Amino acid sequence: MFAEGRLTLGLFVPIEAYQGSIPTMRDHLIRARRAERLGFAALWVRDVPLYDPSFGDVGQIYDPWVYLGYLAKHTRRIALATGSIVLPLRHPLHVAKAAASVDQLSGGRIVLGVASGDRPVEFPAFGLDAEARGERFHDSFEVLRQVFETRFPGIEGPFGSLHDVDLIPKPVSGTLPLLVTGSSRQPMEWIAAQSDGWLTYPRPLAVQTDVITTWKQLAANASPGRFKPFAQSLYIDLTADPHAAPTPIHLGFRLGRTMLIELLKQLESRGANHVILNLKYGTRPAGDVLEELGAEVIPLFPKQGMPVPTDVSEESTEFRKPASVG
Repeated sequence: MFAEGRLTLGLFVPIEAYQGSIPTMRDHLIRARRAERLGFAALWVRDVPLYDPSFGDVGQIYDPWVYLGYLAKHTRRIALATGSIVLPLRHPLHVAKAAASVDQLSGGRIVLGVASGDRPVEFPAFGLDAEARGERFHDSFEVLRQVFETRFPGIEGPFGSLHDVDLIPKPVSGTLPLLVTGSSRQPMEWIAAQSDGWLTYPRPLAVQTDVITTWKQLAANASPGRFKPFAQSLYIDLTADPHAAPTPIHLGFRLGRTMLIELLKQLESRGANHVILNLKYGTRPAGDVLEELGAEVIPLFPKQGMPVPTDVSEESTEFRKPASVG
């Protein structure tokens, strides 16, 4: 999913175009499986506990951990990522238990994007102060790191006292990649030092170039010699005309695939490592767009190879045989 000097592509689920806040979720599993067969590097799920009509999008509707477990059962190679878990609304031990469990069940495919939350209306429903979410995020992040990487850690903090007990299971590799989203109300220097990568939002190319450069410098200063990827989201409405010029939409563009490829190449040359495509605002059938992306775009930004888990049921293996995209 991440390689220095290279760009890969992921998809937000559900892979559909829809109006309003709530997707239909029709054919969501078929398209998720198809995305894996076409060579996308990751499927991304969102964490939206409550429906806020004023916000405009509830993501995939389902609880992210339940849904990731479902996707883990029905996929085999593709990374499964959160974009992003709202840490202040959850106890970090519950987050850690869920994330490590799905990581084990999926054969080590979880990438844990985390955030402080962008919907203040949710916090009172959980009895929390939205203005304190930055501090809660910081404290929760520290707990995650300790329980993932340490056996029987001793922890004293606002979430409780942890002594003489341990979190099981641990992640497959002994930890999970932790990507901070946006600022999450933290200094960028802290994010560069403490996270394993950064997930942010699309910006005009010249601006994003400066942002990427700053991120790379901060990460290099904090962790010399260590690769910390830069990832961003991008809403697209891919037109039938492959040469259509880009016009702005919410957090992205309506454009043809030629211009999309050019934009992605520009981002890659400037140091971006992963772009998460979101098809919500599309005007064409999402299935058609998925096939065009798989045939014409994905081969230019191939994912890294990874071993296939050996404990996948025969029932789901047949569905995952490689398919031609020519």
